Amino acid sequence: MDPASIPVLNPAELADQPARWPVTSHEELASGHVVRMVREDITTPDGSTMTREWVSHPGAVAVIAVDSDDHVVLVQQYRHPVGLVLVEPPAGLLDVDGEDHAAAAARELAEEAGVAATDWRVLVDLVTSPGTMSEAVRIFLARDLSDTPAPEGFVLAGEERHMQVVRSPLSDLVQAILAGRVQNPLLTAGVLAAAAARDGQGWDALRPADAPWPARDLPAEGRDRP
Repeated sequence: MDPASIPVLNPAELADQPARWPVTSHEELASGHVVRMVREDITTPDGSTMTREWVSHPGAVAVIAVDSDDHVVLVQQYRHPVGLVLVEPPAGLLDVDGEDHAAAAARELAEEAGVAATDWRVLVDLVTSPGTMSEAVRIFLARDLSDTPAPEGFVLAGEERHMQVVRSPLSDLVQAILAGRVQNPLLTAGVLAAAAARDGQGWDALRPADAPWPARDLPAEGRDRP
């Protein structure tokens, strides 16, 4: 196809669209502590059937916490599936029923880094692997930082017991991402969004922390079932 003939979307058209193709069969293949794996038969718009196996995930939040010197608060955490200690933003699952998204992000920042913030904005929303997983992640920008104790009763466990809390200048993180030295997807998306916002309209122009989150309004469990 001639690239010049490809349609150009106008700004109003640059949006993901809700859709629900009919599901004719649903089978749960496995269920774990965090996720479930399912197999579904789906009717496509031309009437044919496709089979998809995908992972149902509760979703997560992450925080790009930036101090007054434009340093980002980070953790270095072992990730067993990839065999790496990754440089990551504080982050965690949305696995507390009824918990507000921004409150969950503030809790994760306190638990993992011992940091609180008074200025919260939405940086970017992601669906991390939409071909195979329902995980939706909201990445927040947090500013006006201070130290805070971990929430009462919280105890680090597993990999988190061995995390290191560190900082890095935002500009150094951008260069590390572009050089391929750091690979965590939430770090990559959050840092590049933070840099783009800072150098564009400014962080104060970002969405408020309670902005609508379309992906969370359309959870995987809301799909049609036979």
